[in-house]
Amino acid sequence: MLTRDRIDGDPMTFDARRGTRGNRQPNGRLMRWVNSLMTRRVRRSGGRMMMGLNTLVLTTVGRRSGVERANPLSWFPGPDGSWLVVASANGAVDNPAWYYNLAAHPDRARIDVDGDTIEVTAEHLHGADREQAWQEITTTAPRFAQYQRKTDRQLPVIRLTRRS
Repeated sequence: MLTRDRIDGDPMTFDARRGTRGNRQPNGRLMRWVNSLMTRRVRRSGGRMMMGLNTLVLTTVGRRSGVERANPLSWFPGPDGSWLVVASANGAVDNPAWYYNLAAHPDRARIDVDGDTIEVTAEHLHGADREQAWQEITTTAPRFAQYQRKTDRQLPVIRLTRRS
């Protein structure tokens, strides 16, 4: 379990476990090229919808390398102007690398959305907060429920809030 303390002292826990079944995560040179292409497209368009979903670019700091990594992700509106993202990895056995980067550095992330670059803090939702967010996400985008059916790990829902 990876934990970080929030400023107010409440634990912020990134504890999603690897599953035992699921799809393979896309990787390799082709995937890096597609990721780079999509990142540029999202930044140019200001995050207009792709495949019917709002899109942002999440930039994290590598947990081992310390190198910045950018990933285009679908997002959903959260409470108080926050952004919700799902670490689905298309229903893969393991969480995407960006999830582990956020776990290591939840206060060193930023997003490009709606033409703005915003410094954010990441919080892995649990319990009732996660269930409420998950219900809203799967109602808006049923494909996320399909991703959940492909794997036995619980897909993490992450709330990104603007850093002050």
